[in-house]
Amino acid sequence: MNEERPLLTPPTHDRRILLHSCCAPCAADVMQEMQRSEVVFEVLFYNPNIHPLKEYELRKTENKRYADRLRVPFVDLDYDKDDWFARVKGLENEPERGARCTLCFDMRFERSALYAVEHGFKVFTSSLGISRWKDMDQINGCGERAAQRYPDLSYWTFNWRKGGGSQRMIQISKEQRFYQQEYCGCVYSLRDTNRARGARGYAKIRFGERFYGDDQS
Repeated sequence: MNEERPLLTPPTHDRRILLHSCCAPCAADVMQEMQRSEVVFEVLFYNPNIHPLKEYELRKTENKRYADRLRVPFVDLDYDKDDWFARVKGLENEPERGARCTLCFDMRFERSALYAVEHGFKVFTSSLGISRWKDMDQINGCGERAAQRYPDLSYWTFNWRKGGGSQRMIQISKEQRFYQQEYCGCVYSLRDTNRARGARGYAKIRFGERFYGDDQS
């Protein structure tokens, strides 16, 4: 299936790309396609929004496991959750895709942009947009805004969903038996997801027990 897709063409002649990754399931197809297209890239894991710490470590470990499998450099930045909580204060009851999410993306992309500049990258992008639960325009807007802070940096707004990307991320996740997270990541999405589950008579989310490819997936 991959052979039928055109090779990726980065937005600049410099084929070094910094990939901000939110998790292994979302990043796996992006990583595969970059590698197939001979794009030189590095994975940056900066997601202080993920709560609790156990969930953060699960997602980070899965992401690093796959990066190691592909022999791709993996960088883990600080889990500065206190800064994240301070940044979204007052927006605790915002809905998904609302103002809280915009601030969350801003924070993660601003740090990614800084890392890119410090390490000689001219382009960065993110795996966040591959999920159908995310607003692509919201994510791209945050990425471009972060890149505008530096004169020689750009954000690659490539649509990773097109050409079957969203379907392949599920396929790869099952093949690799990735940990299957059941909410976006922050404490407020966890709260709202558990409320919705409770209203339908379902049990609350249990961390570290669900994996792609298992019978219940």
